[in-house]
Amino acid sequence: MGPVDPRDETLTIDRAVTERGEIVLRRRGDDFEIISNGVFLMDTRNGESERLLVTAALDACRSPDHVLIGGLGVGFSLAEAVRSASPKIITVVEIEPTVIAWHRDHLGAGGLADPRVRVVRADLMAHLADRADEYDVICLDVDNGPEWTVTDDNRALYGDHGLSLLRSRLRPGGVLAVWSAAESAAFAARLAAMFGRVTTIRVPVPRGAPDVVWVAALEVQ
Repeated sequence: MGPVDPRDETLTIDRAVTERGEIVLRRRGDDFEIISNGVFLMDTRNGESERLLVTAALDACRSPDHVLIGGLGVGFSLAEAVRSASPKIITVVEIEPTVIAWHRDHLGAGGLADPRVRVVRADLMAHLADRADEYDVICLDVDNGPEWTVTDDNRALYGDHGLSLLRSRLRPGGVLAVWSAAESAAFAARLAAMFGRVTTIRVPVPRGAPDVVWVAALEVQ
């Protein structure tokens, strides 16, 4: 047997137990992976659909001054938001302080250093319910999608109550974009019932079903 290629080795960089279970940061070669409760959540290998989540939302909004990103993840969506000169404020809501620390200590995501960025350590539903802030764009990427949630509490975000709450925090002409690792006809129908016209964007991935980004916009009154 020949020597092991370092690119094939998986190293555990950090591990933490939170209120929502175990979360692990692993490195495979030059890439990082985040595992939640034993389930793969995300990695740094591609990020095309996570970036598209932001660009599609910004393109659909006339004045995307204040952007809310639900879920920091490995930083693809935030990186795309700070690449744009349009947002004046970029608020990132991330529930796991460990993930925020990983960006500082391991992931090297420079988006956090942008002066327009504000990081809020909170549950997104609670943050939206507790505050009256309004946004021009909301980009939702807190789990694997409406029908494949790693954390049970996240399911409420994709239901009627969650969508109603998200809608209430958008200004007229505001845009909601939602990322998913798989299609969901039921969620698409709920989104259309809440917003009207919805655009579905499918992003091919190397293996399996394409990622999906839904974009819904409020009409200007």
